[in-house]
Amino acid sequence: MTDWLVRAALFPVRLTKNAARLLRRLLMADFLTAYSLTQPDKPAVIDDRGDGATTTLTYGQLNERANRLANVLLDLGARSGETKVVWCGQNSPGLVVMINAARKLGVTAVPLNYRLSDEEATYVVDHCDASIVYVDAEFAATFERIRRDLPKVRQYLVFDGDVPDGMINADAAVAAASPSEPEVPPATEAGATMIYTSGTTGKPKGAFRRGGGDNTHAIGLLMLIGYTPDDVYIPTGPLYHSGPSGFLAGAQALGQTVVLQRHFDPIDWLRLVDTYKVTSTFSAPTPIRMVCNLPSEVKAKYDVSSMRRMIANAAPWSFTLKQMYLADFPADSLFEVYGSTELGVNCVLLPADQLRKPGSCGKPAPMIEIKLFDDNGSEVTGTGPEHTGELFVKGASVFADYYKQHEQYLNDQRHGYQTVGDIAYFDDEGYVYICDRKKDMIISGGMNIYPAEIEAALEAHPDVLEAAVFGIPSEEWGESVHAVVVVREGATMTEEEVVVHARGHLAGYKIPRSVTWSPELPKTGSGKVLKRDLRAPYWEGRSRYVN
Repeated sequence: MTDWLVRAALFPVRLTKNAARLLRRLLMADFLTAYSLTQPDKPAVIDDRGDGATTTLTYGQLNERANRLANVLLDLGARSGETKVVWCGQNSPGLVVMINAARKLGVTAVPLNYRLSDEEATYVVDHCDASIVYVDAEFAATFERIRRDLPKVRQYLVFDGDVPDGMINADAAVAAASPSEPEVPPATEAGATMIYTSGTTGKPKGAFRRGGGDNTHAIGLLMLIGYTPDDVYIPTGPLYHSGPSGFLAGAQALGQTVVLQRHFDPIDWLRLVDTYKVTSTFSAPTPIRMVCNLPSEVKAKYDVSSMRRMIANAAPWSFTLKQMYLADFPADSLFEVYGSTELGVNCVLLPADQLRKPGSCGKPAPMIEIKLFDDNGSEVTGTGPEHTGELFVKGASVFADYYKQHEQYLNDQRHGYQTVGDIAYFDDEGYVYICDRKKDMIISGGMNIYPAEIEAALEAHPDVLEAAVFGIPSEEWGESVHAVVVVREGATMTEEEVVVHARGHLAGYKIPRSVTWSPELPKTGSGKVLKRDLRAPYWEGRSRYVN
């Protein structure tokens, strides 16, 4: 589809010749600027926290605030293509304003998971070379504690609350700034993003994704799912996660209304869907399981018939959960996508196939090529579960690089295709099935957890000789973190001691939920821990090692 045709599809409005000429010029710069002219009074963001106070920003107001914040950042020394800005907070209009301001400026936005420990947060902020931090007042105390360990950060902007000494009141600065479009070089590329994904080596990796470039995959995906400018989107999950934020970007690019929920609550989520006639969302399995498990009399109070595009991902939805969802929501509303922070959306399972293809994550998404390779680098061409291989992807959705870890990026390539280590097979109709993970990543409640990080933290305890961490089945979370610990000779430990130690080094969702003890870990002749042997008893009787 040509560029002008795409833009015509996204902006189905009649304009005067002068307005059309101005809009064509503005479209080359930023879609939010264009919407501030074509639909200035349409609600862009609604923040309804259920306490009677609701904040609504129209497209005109959102554009003005994004401009003001962008000009604040310019005054603080932000430069297109150079500056890294860390943002941190629960879902709020303030985050949406920052996302748009960063894109307009062409700076790199780095979302920070507010659930990280001080140690983890320090590593991410320092490693990404951020010079500016933009943080919700609720989490400003974190940066008060760690700022001495962040010599590269020059300024801290605090919004929505009390501002600690030595930090800048972002709300006051934005109110005083110019509402004019920020002055950036004519060839400025839309702001990049860099989301830290943890890693198999125990340290998080910054997945760098350029803001400009080929958008054919994104357009094809939006068209396949059938989004329209009239959709109302709610991100069911935190915006620091690539899924909710990625589909937020698509919603705003189409000029939709976005409804925010600061912190997930299943009953309040139903209220928001009913009140604002929400039509689309992206969700991990855990939140929707919480919704579906509510008492029938509670669910009956809310009308969810408006939901048309439920995007299931972040972790695989079980067949049982899909059946539960379809009992409460429109039958043609359930889509499932397979993807990752690094590779974007790679497969789509359409509503008609949800019950027909249990266990599948669908067919390759538009403009995406998928190949399976064996351990020798040869392509796997057969079909069925006896012909598995590591899944590799080529397409415009693939990220650009791991920041300052280019060698790892290259290690994950085969013949120009990229992988995150999932093992899969095709069926004879071309549908993809993810059956295992070559790397030991755990997905719990939609969060990616890498065992090496947890093992390194546990083995820092003086009484721990070594540890092996892996995921075990959990009805509530999909997988839960389990640790097998070997203590040093003469030492004794309790499960509580392991948990307390882990809590001092790791975010809460990474802490082992169960611990067992072993005199030694099973290993190969070369000394590699045989985690598959450790996991096997927990997954016995299941068709795959991922939930």
